[in-house]
Amino acid sequence: MRQVLCISGQRWTAVPNRTQQLVSRLENTQILFFEPPAKVPDEWRRPGRKVRQNLIVYTLPPELTQNAALRLLSRYSAGRTVNFIQDRMDRVRFSEPLLWCSTPAAAEFMDELPHRGVVYDCYRDWPEYPESWESELAVNADVCFAASPDLMRHLAPCNGNVTLLPNGCNYPMFAKDNLPRPGPLRRTQAPILGYVGTLWRDLDLLPLIRAADAIPNCAFVLIGSDMGNPLLPELLSLPNVRWLGPVEPVDLPDYICSFRACLYLLRRSKFYDDVIHSRMFEYLSSGKPIVAMLQPDQVEHFPDVVYGAHDEGEFVKLCVRALDEAGSWAKDRRRSYGKAAAWSGRAGVVNQILGSIGLL
Repeated sequence: MRQVLCISGQRWTAVPNRTQQLVSRLENTQILFFEPPAKVPDEWRRPGRKVRQNLIVYTLPPELTQNAALRLLSRYSAGRTVNFIQDRMDRVRFSEPLLWCSTPAAAEFMDELPHRGVVYDCYRDWPEYPESWESELAVNADVCFAASPDLMRHLAPCNGNVTLLPNGCNYPMFAKDNLPRPGPLRRTQAPILGYVGTLWRDLDLLPLIRAADAIPNCAFVLIGSDMGNPLLPELLSLPNVRWLGPVEPVDLPDYICSFRACLYLLRRSKFYDDVIHSRMFEYLSSGKPIVAMLQPDQVEHFPDVVYGAHDEGEFVKLCVRALDEAGSWAKDRRRSYGKAAAWSGRAGVVNQILGSIGLL
């Protein structure tokens, strides 16, 4: 079996993220997965977690600094991380694995680790790290994957082998009809317009406030954790708005199936981010009408099946139009987009590319 060492920019979670979805689907491999440092003191000293037969998860030691100017401290921190990884490799007899990196932090110790090839999966911008780290990682990668066209253009000067690999979704989980209505929604008789996602502090809830006020005969349901959004109290003061908090991932398809339409909002800090969130592909997989706020001058990704609004007034009008959508053409078309974004398909592209250049 091929050996893969993953330096992840995301922690291993119960709800699989992009890195988990792609790395765990690499064919015929043994995998050591190193997640970012935790806030829990000394978690990195705990034994690895065998989450699958071929995959062990370790937590990296905390970074002592991200300031490249503090050379001695930076070198010591990187050296400690290298020794930690090398020790875990030696325990399971990893010699020259494929190095899968999904964080620029890997550039600090990449050269010190034995490896037979490097993959860089760029799924977002990294303003918290020095630009030189990502540049070095991209230059030394045998292949780069980018989650959006803007990220492709960002990496292109550093590497001539950059492949567009958008986010994906668990298509079979969401492409179901007639699922049972969850208990909290069983007494709701009005058509439901639903939003699913974290209520970040900078999430723009103004379109939702305008829509809930203008369409009082509909129920507006929010699912997700609140991170201190200042507009949430105003939104919840409206009588037709309910916030259910987070729900179990396994139950999420049931909630979305209960929606008449799905709502997609923007974060003010990410107005110019062209990465398509996995949530959009989950909405598409459900076949439900989608009303989405668009970024300024954004090129619409799915103009034929997503109701895209440029301002709050248009958002309200499109919510009304989505409620009146008839026929099955748009629903089937949405599901075709969702199916094309299945993580199994995304991983298939990765396996094909890595196989073609001899890394798998």
